[in-house]
Formats: sequence, C-alpha cells, structure tokens
Amino acid sequence: MRPSRVSSLTASVLTSVVSVALGVALVASCGHAAEPAPRPPPVAKRGNVTITIVGTNDLHGAIDRLPILAGYLANVRAARAADGGAVLLIDAGDMFQGTLESNLNEGHAVIEAYNALGYTASTVGNHEFDFGPPGPAVTAQAADDDPRGALKARAAEAIFPILSANIDDVESGARIKWPNMPASVTVDAAGVKVGIIGVTTEATPFTTMPANFAGLAMVMPAVAVQREAEALRAAGAELVVVTAHVGSKCSDLHDPSDLSSCDTSEELFRMADALPRGLVDVIVAGHTHAAVAHRINDIDVIESYSSGRAFGRVDLRINAEGRVVASTIRQPQDLCPLDGDGHPVAAEVCDPGDYEGRPVVRDAAIQAIVDGAMAPARELRDEKLGVTELAEAFPKAYDAESAEGNLFVDLMLRARPDVEVAMTNGGGLRADLPAGPLTYGALYEAMPFDNRFAIVAMQGKHLRKLISNNLHGSSGIFSWGGLTVDATCSGGELVVTLRDAKGKPIDDERTVTVATSDFLASGGDGAIGRLKLPEGSVTETDVIIRDALADLLRAQPVRSKPAPLRPRDYFDPAKPRLSYPKPRPVSCQAAGRRPPP
Repeated sequence: MRPSRVSSLTASVLTSVVSVALGVALVASCGHAAEPAPRPPPVAKRGNVTITIVGTNDLHGAIDRLPILAGYLANVRAARAADGGAVLLIDAGDMFQGTLESNLNEGHAVIEAYNALGYTASTVGNHEFDFGPPGPAVTAQAADDDPRGALKARAAEAIFPILSANIDDVESGARIKWPNMPASVTVDAAGVKVGIIGVTTEATPFTTMPANFAGLAMVMPAVAVQREAEALRAAGAELVVVTAHVGSKCSDLHDPSDLSSCDTSEELFRMADALPRGLVDVIVAGHTHAAVAHRINDIDVIESYSSGRAFGRVDLRINAEGRVVASTIRQPQDLCPLDGDGHPVAAEVCDPGDYEGRPVVRDAAIQAIVDGAMAPARELRDEKLGVTELAEAFPKAYDAESAEGNLFVDLMLRARPDVEVAMTNGGGLRADLPAGPLTYGALYEAMPFDNRFAIVAMQGKHLRKLISNNLHGSSGIFSWGGLTVDATCSGGELVVTLRDAKGKPIDDERTVTVATSDFLASGGDGAIGRLKLPEGSVTETDVIIRDALADLLRAQPVRSKPAPLRPRDYFDPAKPRLSYPKPRPVSCQAAGRRPPP
C-alpha cells in the first residue's frame, strides 16, 4: 500500500480559497464588489483502474516469435481498453545477441520489431555489449573506434528508452550519459504516474567481452534502484517498476508466496531483499533464462525463460488515491505449445490458441519485419556442413559436462593441431544441436558469439588452479578436450589430478598449450585473468572459432560418409572427462565428506 498523493480535488479547493481571498481584497480596496471569478470546472475523480505489466527477457535475437507475441499483446490491450486500464510492455535485456537474423545486423531487426510492438522501456543486458563497435570487428581496432558503438546505434534507433541506472563512467565517476539511455523514465498509464528504472547484473564486466566494458563500472543494483525510486516517488510516481537484467530461478510457479523452490542466493533476491518495503511494486527480471512468478520482499517479480519462449504478466489494481489495492502474478505464458520433450514447437508451425477470450492472431506488420531480416540469413542458415549428421540431438548444459561441449572442444583440437588442450565454457553454449544433418544455422545458434581463437601457454599448476576456481564457482562449467580431470576432496581441500590425451599425468611444471576463446583469455568469466600468467602467455588470433569449425566440417571428403555422431560417444556419465564431488559449487569443508564414486 502506498501513501496517497495530494488529489486534484484538494488542489482545486485550494485554488478556490485563494480566489475568494483575492475577491475580498479587491472589494476592500476598490469600494465595490468585483465580478465573481469563474469557478474552475469540476475535476473528475479517477476510479479504480487495472495496469497490466507484460514482461519479456533474454530474447537473444529470436525474432521469429515476435509476430506471435504481438497477437497476445493485441488481446491484452483490447481487454484493458475495454475496462479503461493500460498495458506497459517492458523488456529486461539481452535483446540482440544469439541468431543469424539479429547478429548479421547487430540487433537492428530487434529494435525495428520492438518499436512496432510498442515497448514502453527496456534495460541493458550484459550481452548488449558483445557487438562492440559497429561493423564486423568485435572489439575496437583503432583509436577512434567506440567499443560501445553498436549498442549506442541501437539505442538511437529505438523509440523507447533503454534504461541504465547502475553503469558508471570510471573517468567522470558519474552514471553514463548516452543518448536515449536514461536511468529511469516516467509514463502515464490510464492516469497513473508510473516510474520505470533499468539496472544490469553486476557480473557484466566479465560476462561480455571485457575490452568492450573497459572504462565502465557497475553500481550495486539495489543501491541504484533505491536512489532512483526515491527520486521518482518524490516526483509523484504512484507505481515504480524495475526492469532488471538480474535474475534467479524457481521450479514451482503455482504459489507466488512460496519461495521454497527458488534459488534465494541469486542476485535477484539480494537486490529485492535490500530494498525498503513499499518502494518498488514490480520487477521484470532476466539474465538467468529461468522462470520466476513470485512475490519477493512484497515486490511482484516475473522472469520468463529466454529466446522468445514466453512472457510474464502482473495485473495491478490501482484505486483513486494511487494505491495498489490488489495484484495478480501470472505464471509465464508460453507463446507456443511445448513438444513431448518440453521444448516450444517451431514458430512456423505454432498454433497459439486463444488468450483473453480471443484467438491469438499473428501480426502481419511484425511478420514483414521478421521476414525482411530472415531473408539474408536463410541461405547461410540452411547450408549443410559437409556430410556431418547427428543421430540424436546434442544437448547443451551450462553448469555440467555435456556432449555438445565435448564435441566442440574436440573440433577445436582438430582445427588447431598445434595445441594439446582445448577449452570452452558452458555460457558459450546457447542452444542444443538438433538431430539430422548439421547446418551452419544450428552451429551458429549453439555458438553465436564471434569469439576468436586464443592460444594460451600455461603450466600444469595454472591448469589446476583454473579448474579448481571453476569448480568452486557457479559460472559456466569448462569443457575440456585433450584432458581428463579427476578432482577429489582430501583434508578439506580440492585436489585436482590431470592427464593428457595419452593418459600421461601433467605435473605442476609442465607447460601445456591451450586453445580457447579470446573472451576467456582476456578475462571473461573471471577465469584466466585470475591466474596472473607471465607476459606473452596469450596469443590472440583473428580466426572466429565457430567459422573455423564450420570450415573443418565442410572440408570432409564427400566420397566417404562417416557414421552419424552420437552424444554418448562424446559424453559417457559413467566415464566423464571431468570428475568432481557434486554438487557444484564444490565444497570440501564438510567433515568426512567423500567424493561420489
């Protein structure tokens, strides 16, 4: 419940009193009655209204689903128009990076579609920095290149603000001042004054290309939100909504008040719990690609998976005094039905059914935007990569060893026969590889980042430290090619044993050459940068890893068709390449703890 603002009716009464006083003064000074001042027209008292917040997050360039989203929005907007309410459409970041259709134009197609969809506001995701300067270079190549140039170009094209309250410029010590990227915005929704604030995960500096974030610094999201929300309330905001590229995950979405299935250690909970009660009404969350439909510290919070799968929704009932008298948090609404494996069916065959009592109809104007972006990418997307065929889908995994991760590092070794070990990270795996002929489009969506090969020389002791740090942490797990790892708890410490591709132990002083990405080599995921390797240990190349793998597969001789690839040939749970005491983050502090067999 919020303190009510001074009503328009009260203001009118004050005006009338002042008018009467002035009239009395005129009579006293002039000796005759003045003409009575005209009465101001009566102010209509606002009744209860419903404000619907529709939240999206982590689209990652999946524009093919946006015409369907537009159909749902049309039905929600019609329902609110009928009852005198309003709809606010808000995105929680990571809009662009992820598909050929978006990456080829550095997110322009997403902005064009979002403009047409009528977004109220969005925020900055960590992957909004991935494109670097405009054009093919991922990082600045010349002194006058702007490492944030592509992001600024998209913000300039947007007719909605891309909010950022917690990114500071290091040199000035103040919040960034980029065009169309304010800390917050105030909008009128059916006569209700709504303040909207945007914040981004504190992990941004090491979850995007580090070079593109140089010169910037993160402010704790809760600090920035509280500062901005208090200013908005002081300026008369009746509702405060936060769009946050900050998330968590909950497995049970049936009861918004039951947080027992949620990961309360995640950044979203830390932010929400740190805010004074009653300051913020709604958070549209993102970043973790999971689901939340809960009330945290009296704040309605929604997060709705990723890649255009679903949207979140909160309905708020606001009374005449500007108070929230009721709110309803809805579970994420899938745009399309799920298949037998729990994945959304493809957009082109999706039958969304009804919503708000009406059929969901794809929006033709949004479809035209999508078609225009997909046409240049279609030929490249459909290209078959030689004779490679997958007998089954290769699943990705963020925090566990996977067949897909192991396949990629094995291909990296084949593409770079000059190295002994290959490494990639779980955060770089963005989609499963589907069964059937392997296409460039499938490879691209599984590995959409334009990371270049980096060759790192490190000793066995560095490798051990790198692996130990990763197992003790919660960032994407590392996949290893040419290396097997056996990590066990001994004496309260994690002991890491390494063997090369021939089964030979790797001791502390042995130097090993590792092929990885420039993202990881330059400090991404807080990994290699923490090792403090000697100067000259890292050699970066101009070769995009994904394209090197594609060239390798294209070069296979067509005269001999190899057997289809099977996930079990790359990951056998009984014989993992990476063995460690589960769960992760690993802790060896429990007395008498033994690693699993």
